[in-house]
Amino acid sequence: MLTLATEVEVLARFGRALADPIRCRLLLALREAPAHPSDLADRLGVSRTRLSNHLACLRDCGLVVGVPVGRRTRYELADPRLGHALDDLSAAVVAVEADRTCPEAAEKGCC
Repeated sequence: MLTLATEVEVLARFGRALADPIRCRLLLALREAPAHPSDLADRLGVSRTRLSNHLACLRDCGLVVGVPVGRRTRYELADPRLGHALDDLSAAVVAVEADRTCPEAAEKGCC
């Protein structure tokens, strides 16, 4: 069982991973199917160097793993439950966004 501090650290790492739109797009792409970095870079329209940096962040956060395939490395979600978690989180955030009532949200970006 995770201690509270460990649980907070895990959630913070997950938040860090989701803090960048490219990393979000990467996770969503890998939710669909494992892929090689060159294919992911082409699919997302980013340089291979930039993609590599984002994959390193996701790997360090424990969300993706690299699987050697011959001389190449294929990336996939570290656990299939992450795909389900992304689906659930997306649905929850979309629902909250639709119900957003904070009058200052549009001007101040507070929520």
